[in-house]
Amino acid sequence: MLGTGNALATRCYNTCFTLHGKEGVLLVDAGGGNGILTQLEKAEIPCEDINDLFVTHAHTDHLLGCIWMIRMALQFRYPLRVWSHKKVLDLLTDICRQTLRPKDVAGIGTYVTMNYLSDGEQFEAGGFPIQCFDIHSTNELQFGFTAKLSDGQRLCCLGDEPFSPQCRQYAEGANWLMSEAFCLYQDREQFQPYEKHHSTVLDAARLAEELGVGNLILYHSVDKMLETRKKRYTAEAETIYSGRVWVPDDLERITL
Repeated sequence: MLGTGNALATRCYNTCFTLHGKEGVLLVDAGGGNGILTQLEKAEIPCEDINDLFVTHAHTDHLLGCIWMIRMALQFRYPLRVWSHKKVLDLLTDICRQTLRPKDVAGIGTYVTMNYLSDGEQFEAGGFPIQCFDIHSTNELQFGFTAKLSDGQRLCCLGDEPFSPQCRQYAEGANWLMSEAFCLYQDREQFQPYEKHHSTVLDAARLAEELGVGNLILYHSVDKMLETRKKRYTAEAETIYSGRVWVPDDLERITL
């Protein structure tokens, strides 16, 4: 987990993570700026080791760090495949053309390739068989995904908005479920997650129990309680969820 915070977090990085397989590394989102380079350096992951980047949606805290990943690939001339829906890829391409050096932008299509995805499409990235899906956001077009791991396990990433029943086929029975949890349910009046199109820890835990998933990873949260977040989030989730709860900190590694 390179970052675990929400859009306005300052005490941790915006939510993004890598999946490491035998054949490569997949980066999912890149946070809101060049802090992605710092996080990768701290995690001892060379940029050139990342040849696939999946972008969930066009919000700044997920998208802008991608410009820096693209810039690195263009400048140092190594392959980077960027995967997302049309809005994200068109926006990234336009920002690059407006802000990067023309000689670097010329490498788009050669070193950096934009791979346009449709709802339900299957592809391979980082050595993982992936299927993306529209999360049916009421706020911004966003794709989640399922990944088949080398040992046959299935990981499902739901993006950063409340779960839609239309996505049940992708999430039900997953070995690993990645779900946003903006704050504790008991703190909902203070942080107002529902007004921001987000969920609470209790909401995510209830969903995980209903879907029968084995492991629940909670992320994309406020940063006002980092010292106690792991303990308090786990405790609230375990009141309703019988599987294993993971509340990672920035740069924490989870063995799947």
